[in-house]
Amino acid sequence: MGTAPPGLHRLPEQPGQNRQPAGEADGGHNGGQARFMPGRLTTLRILIAEDDPVSRKVLEATLLKWDHEVVVSADGDAAWQELQQPDAPRMLVLDWMMPGHDGTDLCRMLREREDGAKYYILLLTAKSQKDDIVAGLEAGADDYVTKPFHRDELQARVQSGVRILELQRQLSKRIGELEQALAEVKQLKGLLPICAYCKKIRDEGDYWQQVEQYLQSHSEAKMSHAICPDCYEKVQKDMEGFE
Repeated sequence: MGTAPPGLHRLPEQPGQNRQPAGEADGGHNGGQARFMPGRLTTLRILIAEDDPVSRKVLEATLLKWDHEVVVSADGDAAWQELQQPDAPRMLVLDWMMPGHDGTDLCRMLREREDGAKYYILLLTAKSQKDDIVAGLEAGADDYVTKPFHRDELQARVQSGVRILELQRQLSKRIGELEQALAEVKQLKGLLPICAYCKKIRDEGDYWQQVEQYLQSHSEAKMSHAICPDCYEKVQKDMEGFE
């Protein structure tokens, strides 16, 4: 795969799927090198589910020219099997009408899964009535493309999905970092009533506790006892008095 021009970056590629070289789908005119389209943000793996062989091949060749990795299924059942894999593509282009599970069936089944929200679904359809479009979106599709698709429209809609998936990836990463930080640190907030003489702290139940007991019960901190230099000097003097 070619080196991305400045300002472009790639999503991490997943193992386990064979990618058809872009040069093969492009008739070999680009020598097998990846071609980047102007304004595109990133590339990723895309699952196509289309039963019509001509439409499937055109769609596959088009996505490959934009340097996406393409996984192809000829019907809804085969697409559903692909989605059971741990490295399944996160962007899907699903034909509405096809044998087995159709596009809207796949949308509903996928959204019912625990991880269903992480997929971006483009519904490919010859239906253009508003009621049909609403039905497809209500089934779980994120967007739709009418058949026969217009190249520029498809590119714009795919690019929009790529941006959303990248934002989801960044958000998930930040949430993971935050959860890790919260697991490591519990912050003590507010005013703590502390005795000016014995230094005990009054807790929420109006009980007075030693500082180390209070900290251990209100945080993940573990106490390790030692002697500070001032106390060490005082203890030494006290011990010398017994000699």
